[in-house]
Amino acid sequence: MIGISTYAFVWRANPERAHPLTIEQQMDVTAGLGCGLFQICDQARLEAARADDLRTLRRHADGLGLVLEVGTRGVESDHLRHHLWVAEMLGAGFVRSMLSSSRDTPSVDAAVDSLRAVMPEYEAAGVSLGLETYEQFSSQELVDVVERVASPRLGICLDPGNSVGRLEHPMDVARTCAKYVVNHHVKDFGFTRLEGGVGFKFAGAPLGTGLLDHDGVCAVLAEAGTGQVNKVIEHWLTRGADIESTSTTEAQWVVNSVAFLRARERS
Repeated sequence: MIGISTYAFVWRANPERAHPLTIEQQMDVTAGLGCGLFQICDQARLEAARADDLRTLRRHADGLGLVLEVGTRGVESDHLRHHLWVAEMLGAGFVRSMLSSSRDTPSVDAAVDSLRAVMPEYEAAGVSLGLETYEQFSSQELVDVVERVASPRLGICLDPGNSVGRLEHPMDVARTCAKYVVNHHVKDFGFTRLEGGVGFKFAGAPLGTGLLDHDGVCAVLAEAGTGQVNKVIEHWLTRGADIESTSTTEAQWVVNSVAFLRARERS
């Protein structure tokens, strides 16, 4: 299923705008583009969630026919229990997290211990947890965590671009993680020279125009048997001249990304 993340609404939801989009309005845009999935990722409304607000979000999603997914950061057991409760309240079957957060960057051993303590509760609830590929840990370390915890509900949220910050090639990340992938963040990226030719900037690009070998990544996942996981659109869009023009560009990137993924599904 093709989905859209709150990370595809970074600028349109920015509080600097006169009328920043709410999560409900982001859902409206997602449904309007014909997508059936919306991933609410790293949002304060979920971190400090109230039951009545979660019911409001779920009613809005149900009215649009949207499947919801949840995203957070960190693997402390109590933190993950909170987001399991959030997922259950929203009817979400998937929670994305990262080993590290602003609160803590655990050792691999500590992360394994925390996950072992909480994964039986995810299993009982029928909710999957996906650990996102990120530069703080190598993709092999992430695989090691998943294998050591050995829960049928624990896997990897593949975002090949993030690990470039650790000098891992996106295709190598995909191959390392492929058989454990339970969710796939899709965004394109590229390098441009800084002014004067001194160094590079690594930033987003419209899907299909940058360095991401999307077809190659999908082929690796298909070979591993994980090719049917949800594909969730995100962006690394650099701010432009002003917030409104950047928001307009962001909206167009989302439209183009949906069209790109649909074309790949038909081919």
